[in-house]
Amino acid sequence: MMARVEKSAKACTVNPLKMSQPIGGALAFMGLAGAMPLLHGSQGCTSFGLVLFVRHFREAIPLQTTAMSEVATVLGGFDNVEQAVVNIANRTKPAVIGICSTGVTEIKGDDLAGFVKQIRQRHPELDHIALVQCSTPDFAGAFQDGWARAVEAMVEQLVDPVASDATPMRDPRRVNILPGCHLTPGDIDELRDLFEAFGLQPLFVPDLSGSLDGHIPQDFTPTTLGGAGVGDLRKMGLAAHTVAIGEQMRKAAEMLGAKTGVPYRLFERVTGLTACDELIQHLSTISGMPVPRKYRRQRGQLIDAMLDGHFHIGGRRIAIAAEPDLLFALASFLREMGGDIVSAVTTTASPLNARVPVGVVTIGDLEDMEAQSREGDAQIILTHSHGRQAAERLGVSHFRIGLPMFDTLGAGHLVSVGYKGTRDLIFAIGNMLMHSHHEASPQDWRDAWNDHTIKEAAE
Repeated sequence: MMARVEKSAKACTVNPLKMSQPIGGALAFMGLAGAMPLLHGSQGCTSFGLVLFVRHFREAIPLQTTAMSEVATVLGGFDNVEQAVVNIANRTKPAVIGICSTGVTEIKGDDLAGFVKQIRQRHPELDHIALVQCSTPDFAGAFQDGWARAVEAMVEQLVDPVASDATPMRDPRRVNILPGCHLTPGDIDELRDLFEAFGLQPLFVPDLSGSLDGHIPQDFTPTTLGGAGVGDLRKMGLAAHTVAIGEQMRKAAEMLGAKTGVPYRLFERVTGLTACDELIQHLSTISGMPVPRKYRRQRGQLIDAMLDGHFHIGGRRIAIAAEPDLLFALASFLREMGGDIVSAVTTTASPLNARVPVGVVTIGDLEDMEAQSREGDAQIILTHSHGRQAAERLGVSHFRIGLPMFDTLGAGHLVSVGYKGTRDLIFAIGNMLMHSHHEASPQDWRDAWNDHTIKEAAE
């Protein structure tokens, strides 16, 4: 059954669910080593994103702005971009500067690609710094789209091409992994352990587990603390395989394949028993190794957790509001657990929206989710921290997942992928549903007794 995708027809957004493309692109650039993301727009655009990331990751966030004023916007932003790039290069010594456009400069029509060419011509002293630009207007798309566009720009502008008639010396152990924005640093760490258990050498692009995993460096650095190196990106064509995770990474994987000849396999999700089995089987095939005992045991633990958890998740009415790839992963997994999805709200268009196991998928906001949850009598909602007011009004449990999560600790370390991550997700959601059934109060017993007495008298 295909879901019907509807777009909210409201004149305004109430309690927003989605975040803009520029900050999605900026976060992707934070997954590169020695990076400084730069938003080409007003100071307010960057300030909002900076505060959001600081509250979520609870880390120092490298993010700069071209600080466009009204006059600069009208006349054109080349001078602002040039000055920002030169200042960043002199002060922070980055390996890469990722430049994302915003709504105001997109409406003006600033040509970022042309700006970068001019800067290269005028400043040969910056040749050692990679300048990557991408178009991320915040009047279109959402966070997931911005992340995808930034990764596509990395592939297009940083990866060395491999001629179609060439025979590169590919390393059969090297694997490129293109993770979607719905994967946390903890998820990437879990996946890295999985790939390495098969004797593979994974390169995650972007790699937030190296830059935003919450570690304390020996020395302060104004750029990202880790992540995928620019030199590693240039050599992605020497890998034997590419694994893309999330529909949002399909185009980047296709671009990488066309540029280097490296074949790819896309996994729409890596949460849930069947999804994990498919990934494990693929890794066993490309590595030529049997599945390690550790993961056979984890699979058994997941099956046991599913048996235990279905008593508490099965039949429960669940509402989910998230980016398309995360929505698809959560809804598919919870439906497999017997849950009843009464509301599915997302932020932007995606081929996966029509395949979410629900009657209707709404591209809307948290007010839409709240209304659908009330109509469907939801018992738990799954969304980021901005859903807390809706949960309070509905009087239901709120499982925080996605970005931002500013009212809980360890957001970056939440793991929901692989056998172990899926197992722990079952326990976390199951426990929340169990605890929502509080013990009856004396008044509850009196009301029940009175109802029983009245019923007996009527009979």
